[in-house]
Amino acid sequence: MHSLKLWLDRSLPAQAVLVLVVGVGVGALFRRDEHPVIWVIHGAVYAAVTLGILVFHRRRAGRAAGTDARGVAGLTRRVRHREVPTDPEERETMRRLVDDQLGTMERAGRWLPYWLGLMGLVAVGVLTLGIIGGSLLLPLAFAVATAGFCFWILWMRRRTLGAYRHMRSALKSQA
Repeated sequence: MHSLKLWLDRSLPAQAVLVLVVGVGVGALFRRDEHPVIWVIHGAVYAAVTLGILVFHRRRAGRAAGTDARGVAGLTRRVRHREVPTDPEERETMRRLVDDQLGTMERAGRWLPYWLGLMGLVAVGVLTLGIIGGSLLLPLAFAVATAGFCFWILWMRRRTLGAYRHMRSALKSQA
């Protein structure tokens, strides 16, 4: 399992295959009446959009840190595992990456309450439409899934901020 996680962490083609398989599975689950080729096409579109966003963010982070996209993937893995680099040059690259990512997350944090409010409004709206329409099961499942997704986003944000703040303090203490 560890080698699979490491492979998925380092390899963009592996991530593309994973998103494609999940996209095809979701398409098969929710669009049973469509042809399987449509499921594959939708999965490929989801994979292309997801990888486009990922590549864009890795390139931007790489420019800010002074490394390439593969280096960013390795550095973020080390941040998650709280591994402080010993090489001074790598430590400086890590410091630039951590400062950039913390700045980005803190700026994006201003919009988080609005995003959560919008998600809550969508969930309440779908639940209200479900109650009015007489069907309660699917809208209630959607509302619960939306709440779970929002809590997962908050948990991941808190965890990531903690890892970056820990790395920033560890880099400052070793400087």
